[in-house]
Amino acid sequence: MNQEEYFQELCRSVSDNFFEEWENASHMQDQSQKIKKAIIGYQDEVEEFIQKIRSFLVQNKCEDVWYPACYESLEWAVYHENWGLSGMAEWFSESYRESSSAKIIGDRIYFLDDGQMKLMPQKISRERREQLVRALLLLTPEERLDKEFHEIYMLDGTRITIFSGGMTKPDQDVIIFRRYIIPTYTFEEQAERGTIPAEAVPLFKEWVKLGYNVVFTGAIRSSKTTFLATWQSYEDPSLEGVMLETDPEIPIHKLIPEAPVVQLIADNEKLAGISKNLLRSDADYFILGEARDGIALDTAVRIAGKGTRRMKMTFHIREPLDFPNDAAWEISRSVGGDMKTMALRVAGAFDYIFHFIQLKDKSRKRLNAIYEMSCDRVTGEISMVRICSYDLDRDTWRWNYYIGEEKQMLGEDEDLIAFKAFDQLLKELDEQSEEVV
Repeated sequence: MNQEEYFQELCRSVSDNFFEEWENASHMQDQSQKIKKAIIGYQDEVEEFIQKIRSFLVQNKCEDVWYPACYESLEWAVYHENWGLSGMAEWFSESYRESSSAKIIGDRIYFLDDGQMKLMPQKISRERREQLVRALLLLTPEERLDKEFHEIYMLDGTRITIFSGGMTKPDQDVIIFRRYIIPTYTFEEQAERGTIPAEAVPLFKEWVKLGYNVVFTGAIRSSKTTFLATWQSYEDPSLEGVMLETDPEIPIHKLIPEAPVVQLIADNEKLAGISKNLLRSDADYFILGEARDGIALDTAVRIAGKGTRRMKMTFHIREPLDFPNDAAWEISRSVGGDMKTMALRVAGAFDYIFHFIQLKDKSRKRLNAIYEMSCDRVTGEISMVRICSYDLDRDTWRWNYYIGEEKQMLGEDEDLIAFKAFDQLLKELDEQSEEVV
């Protein structure tokens, strides 16, 4: 018997011993509840399991048995092999706390590490995957096990998506783990990471003060949400805000702990029900963590139409110039209306678009472009002027000094001193760009 076989035999021995003890317990119902809570991940019950496993190992002189390197200790290895997360447990360790996603595809386990999906050495058998799914579904007892698709949340907020049955190829069922890692960077730290130009940090600080409505666009994992969080961290903490998300992604209460920001979680159906209440809100600003559908976009446009400033939103899109039309299409599809008219409303609702990209080295993100967006309500024309461009070959940025009349009026009305500083800084960046060329 090799070391791996001996370890598996130990796991079976512990499991058999525990079940024999539970079957003989006088309060089996209480014991079953503890087992269920431990499998779900309640800390007290998990710790009780670990203590019992540790005692078993000591009593049977098994403390030195080999165990897979993906586990932090022998007792945790036995726990996860029998009742916990199996080889996925490593993703929840300190080593991978900055990893935002992981996947189980068939018997293979992948962790996102430094921007790349890395195949891990540990495997998970079909039987153990089925057991893991049953354990995870204890979090939502109303979910039927025979469904081919599940979306559930762990106690720590990790979102789990499960595909099985006819939705996947034979023995290639899928479990996706996703958690939101939103670092609390300053503009200076963003610049040190190369995401934004260091010379523009003073400009961004004045930009926040002017209260323009901004959209952060880009593909998945392009840093748009992280930049929204950075931008928000410079917001005036005395202002009242409302943040609306479909998933609990941005911890505003940690970014600006003293600010009176109401944080709401609402999916498509719930949002439709509360949108009127949001429109009647007296908040100074709104944040849409991610506008995924027409109802969310329509709500944002209607709120902006009331004159609300300092709106912030993220939106998945490849080409930022398409934002007004893409958003209009989503709104028209969900709530009706003429697309051209809706595109004008979208363009009039927001002032600037910040577009982000992920480089070939996926650990590197870059601000790709900034556009000033506006609409002429008389001619029906939408204007998109690029005021910042990223040069991939040189890994530098070029600036274009342009501030439309409407943006100038909005800026001066909000904070004249900040606007003058903003104007001067943008002009200097343009001049520096010309000198480099």
